[in-house]
Amino acid sequence: MATFLYKLGRLAFRRRHFVALIWVALLTLAGVGAASAPPAGNSSFSIPGTEAQKAFDLLEQRFPGASADGATARVVFKAPSGEKMTDASNKATVEKTVDELADGSEVASVADPYTGNAVSKDGAIAYASVKYDVSGMELEESTKDALEDAAQQARDSGLTVEIGGDALQAVPETGATEVIGIAVAAVVLVITFGSLVAAGLPLLTALIGVGIGVSSITALASALELGSTTSILAMMIGLAVGIDYALFIVSRYRAELAEGREREEAAGRAVGTAGSAVVFAGLTVVIALVGLAVVNIPMLTKMGVAAAGTVAIAVLIALTMIPALLGYAGRRVKPAGAKGKRLGRFRKDDPKPDQPAGQPKANLGTRWASFVVRRPLAVLLLGVIGLGAAAVPAASLELGLPDDGSQPTSTTQRRAYDLLSEGFGPGFNGPLMVVVDAKGSDAPKDAFDDVAGEIKGLDGVVAVTPPAPNKGGDTATITVVPDSKPSSVQTEDLVHAIRDAGGDIEAKTGAETLVTGSTAMNIDVSEKLNDALVPYLVLVVGLAFLLLIVVFRSILVPLKAALGFLLSVMAALGAVVAVFQWGWLSGLMGVEETGPVMSMMPIFMVGVVFGLAMDYEVFLVTRMREAYVHGEKPNQAVVTGFKHGARVVTAAAVIMMAVFAGFIGSSESMVKMIGFGLAIAVFFDAFVVRMAIVPAVLALLGKKAWWLPKWLDRALPNVDVEGEGLRTAAERGTGPDEDRELVRT
Repeated sequence: MATFLYKLGRLAFRRRHFVALIWVALLTLAGVGAASAPPAGNSSFSIPGTEAQKAFDLLEQRFPGASADGATARVVFKAPSGEKMTDASNKATVEKTVDELADGSEVASVADPYTGNAVSKDGAIAYASVKYDVSGMELEESTKDALEDAAQQARDSGLTVEIGGDALQAVPETGATEVIGIAVAAVVLVITFGSLVAAGLPLLTALIGVGIGVSSITALASALELGSTTSILAMMIGLAVGIDYALFIVSRYRAELAEGREREEAAGRAVGTAGSAVVFAGLTVVIALVGLAVVNIPMLTKMGVAAAGTVAIAVLIALTMIPALLGYAGRRVKPAGAKGKRLGRFRKDDPKPDQPAGQPKANLGTRWASFVVRRPLAVLLLGVIGLGAAAVPAASLELGLPDDGSQPTSTTQRRAYDLLSEGFGPGFNGPLMVVVDAKGSDAPKDAFDDVAGEIKGLDGVVAVTPPAPNKGGDTATITVVPDSKPSSVQTEDLVHAIRDAGGDIEAKTGAETLVTGSTAMNIDVSEKLNDALVPYLVLVVGLAFLLLIVVFRSILVPLKAALGFLLSVMAALGAVVAVFQWGWLSGLMGVEETGPVMSMMPIFMVGVVFGLAMDYEVFLVTRMREAYVHGEKPNQAVVTGFKHGARVVTAAAVIMMAVFAGFIGSSESMVKMIGFGLAIAVFFDAFVVRMAIVPAVLALLGKKAWWLPKWLDRALPNVDVEGEGLRTAAERGTGPDEDRELVRT
């Protein structure tokens, strides 16, 4: 591996014009594809194998033309204090609004509140339901404007009017904080390298990689039905790993220059050593993201594959474009320890002019590692106890999917939600749709009535509408309004109670009862994700464990890496619960409404954090193993690894945290939550697990850390991440000319 990448790095350095041209051409091609692609429609949200999805599919089959996936809007009216919606003037305003809404070109139907029993008992609140022929993401702007204009005209007459539903659904925005995150990354790179040119290379290559990845996703969004958050998440992860991977290679290049190597040779060795770590670190991230497919939720699978593709592009760019750009930069990229004239010539850990040569001051990483190997047990206990305390809130984790009730109170969707709860009860915002399939029943109408009667007798039910059969008379829908809000445990219990009662009815009448609707679908998604979490962990951690055995040629080091990951991810989940569910520091994070944690959040965060955690494990521990296999004692190898890697790993972690934290400003609650969760998880994993617990465990294990059964050592392929093959070639006297000849052949 190291030898191949060494050759690739030198080839890219020497043929830099060709390499740069290829990547610029790919970026241009992806950009043209994105610009010419049709706009993405609404991504299909399906959860195969669940009852809610089965019922939804049955509705499309038995009720053709009903636009089951069409956008909906609820225009909610509230009368001024002391008046009622049934007053003549208010009624006239509402009827005029309904007539205006019905004139829309994409409107399928509008339900008048006065003929559809949509006025509250006290007469203060009413609503009109609007059904559209197309999904919310496909609605024309003119249709949305007409909806808002009609509501504004009703407001002008003195009514309070708000709009709920998904008709006003907008593409999520990330906010200005994303730019701030990139700016922070730039500052950290300048401080790390002491050179504007060296700092600019990781940013440039990361932006090119993200540009190719996101443009490709945009170009394919319509054809593959990719959701609006897919490109944002791919950008978030691709930007973070792209900067980090390039950072490690540029840092190693400067270290090779400091040892007196020529620039082409230094580029080859940087790609051969640090590039090997990049390949395996990227591979663990890709495994974690592609592994999301085991959940069998198409939207989550697409998100994972798209993000994994962006990570793969980041790896390829780091291995090829970074050495090419280093060739362009020439002497403007200084050896490690040397800085440009504007930023000073010496680092604080380099020998000063009056300091004896060969006795540089130990850097912070060396001093910290020396402390840890002297007090390993104390550091280990402190780190584990601290992460355990942070993980305590995770025991109260509640899962759910967002609805209008989780929107900020400043939005019209949230205000409409609150008005409906006030006028019709909390369960009105999350009605359950019961689908009765009586095709196998001898008396379908009687079966419909039996189901409706059985549901009326259940606890927690406020209202049950009469069965509404289809034209064929073999299928009917029944709407059930719970007395609890959609995301509550009581509503979940009611869904299970209806399904249990449906089993008894089917045994008596032959009619199958299915529960669907957004509330039931959210419940099914949460249960499906919970059930998939353990198999996902086993698959991803198992594959990465095997991969790390090959990389480190050890059993205990990969085991320690996996256990450390579990600590950091549980602590991160605890922090997410504390902020988004309990409301701690919610104002600082811009969280206007607390509630259940997004159902997809834990499993998605587990996948991404595992891949990123292995990044730091590979980058830091390969330096330790490199020192160990070259003859150093175990504890000294730990210190050496920190001497060379701590500064760069710290910079990489700060950059990744800054990039992820930049997405906390997103208007999309899932993106905001994932941005915070990933940022805090990187903090826990990089600074507590990898910087404290890992060296402490290695110091306690000593030589045992690198133990591998002889039979397994013979069976495993030698990937040579440490670059031992390059050292051997150097000892044989193989020079640049001979290696250049190898590349040609």
